Amino acid sequence: MSIILLALTLVLTAALTGVASRFINWLPLPLMQIGTGALLALPFSPLQVPLHPGTFMLLFVPPLLFAEAWRFPQRELMSLRHPIIALAVGLVLFTVVLLGLFIHWLLPGLPPAVCFALAAIVSPTDAVAVAAISGRLGMPARLMHILDGESLMNDASGLVALKFAVAAIMTGSFSIGQASLDFMLMTAIGVAVGTALAFIFSTLRRLLLDKRGVESSIEIVLLMLVVPFATYLVADRLGGSGILAAVAAGITINRTELKRHAQSQTRMQLNHFWEMLTFLLNALVFIVLGLQLPNIIGGAISVSLRDSQGFTLGELLLYVGAITAVLLVLRFFWIGGAIWLSRLSRRRRRAVQVPFSTRVTSIGTLAGIRGTITLAAALSLPLALPDGSALPGRELVVFLATGVILLTLLLGSLGLPLLLRGLDYSGENWRQEEISEARQRAFQTAIRAIERWHEEAAERHTGELERSVLTDTSTRMIGYYRNLMTIDDQRARSERHELDQRFSRQARLEALRAERHEYYRLRAAHRIDDDTLRRLVHELDLVEMALTSRTQ
Repeated sequence: MSIILLALTLVLTAALTGVASRFINWLPLPLMQIGTGALLALPFSPLQVPLHPGTFMLLFVPPLLFAEAWRFPQRELMSLRHPIIALAVGLVLFTVVLLGLFIHWLLPGLPPAVCFALAAIVSPTDAVAVAAISGRLGMPARLMHILDGESLMNDASGLVALKFAVAAIMTGSFSIGQASLDFMLMTAIGVAVGTALAFIFSTLRRLLLDKRGVESSIEIVLLMLVVPFATYLVADRLGGSGILAAVAAGITINRTELKRHAQSQTRMQLNHFWEMLTFLLNALVFIVLGLQLPNIIGGAISVSLRDSQGFTLGELLLYVGAITAVLLVLRFFWIGGAIWLSRLSRRRRRAVQVPFSTRVTSIGTLAGIRGTITLAAALSLPLALPDGSALPGRELVVFLATGVILLTLLLGSLGLPLLLRGLDYSGENWRQEEISEARQRAFQTAIRAIERWHEEAAERHTGELERSVLTDTSTRMIGYYRNLMTIDDQRARSERHELDQRFSRQARLEALRAERHEYYRLRAAHRIDDDTLRRLVHELDLVEMALTSRTQ
């Protein structure tokens, strides 16, 4: 099968699984994609996906991490930095050390460096899989931000730990002092490269917008697509962490965008493009995982350690269950210990206590689902040692990592909906209050802006008719905003107001669809040309997009 046909088949499969998930909403999308990939990998199937480890890592990891960092709310990243760092760095190191020792005890024939490499591979979590599993049940906003931040940061720390483990495998030696120094150097180079290239991109974007305006949106989208790959490759070439470079670039661009608030069309195009790209990349990862399952299982069963007999499928599944159980137990105790330390610290400072809840701790534990990064890391393991011999236990490591992904997905899909059902969200009202306060301030600013505009326009337009129309327009707009402020003060979330807003949006959407239908009818009757049609329909699309996004 040619590479073009293969790519088109994978994209079509990703799209079809997305459509199917709308109808089969009880099955998490990642599991559906893995199952679809496994079905496509039937015997004698022409759909074969050869994977080069380095290519797989480069193709999937930088854009996914970049998009995750770019979208992550900066205020929550700073306010929740302590629990995020505790999970993303502390828990990863805790897991790599203890789980690596357990794996070496469980599989004594596996070299110690390979055991720690497997522990590093399964240490990062996958926020996309968590969101897909939780589905419509949702999670408390604070908990979801912590899990997203953990996934964003622990991808980098887990893959850096993997890099050191692979270096130990290839060289046969490891120094904790040298590793610490290398880690700091890699971190500094990665962050510096990601930040620098992100600023270069932001400067080019500003120049393009100043020179060509919204006409440069396509070029900006394409330039932004190159950023994660460029930061990853440049940082890796300079000896830094390409993972941290991609994350730093995403965070930096997020911050620079706060100064360019007038780029509405470019912002919409970027959001839609990256939403589609991240969905496609995540779908392809899970589909490819399903495609590789027969080879992964077969390779793991046939592998031999130090001339011992190969493993049966039952033994391999027991190993997967044991590793997953220890992984979740370590996570449960780490989360519980972090809450206990936080309570102790707050008690000494006589601050408000953080309530301990076994249920929330269990949710945080089961939300530690492994996914894209774990698979990419497992497949990125080198195929051979420097002397040309095969890397010992590589097929076994890939199988065990795959098994952990599947088992955590299953446990999450079964356990999270049960734990989230009936969860008290009374502490999550701050979001609506924040929105209400922000709207009030925006309405007041809008009224002052209209008043200033009226005064400036009145000086330029001296005619009686112009002044009359100007006064009527200003009065009408100020009355509109004051009415909004009054509605908001009278608890806009009341049932009557919610119904009024919902019916108004539905009526407006129905009217927009009628307008669009009439434009197409006029084009079919040759009353307007294609350019006129596109312009008029584009205006309606923008209004409809605003209405539907507000509804969501």
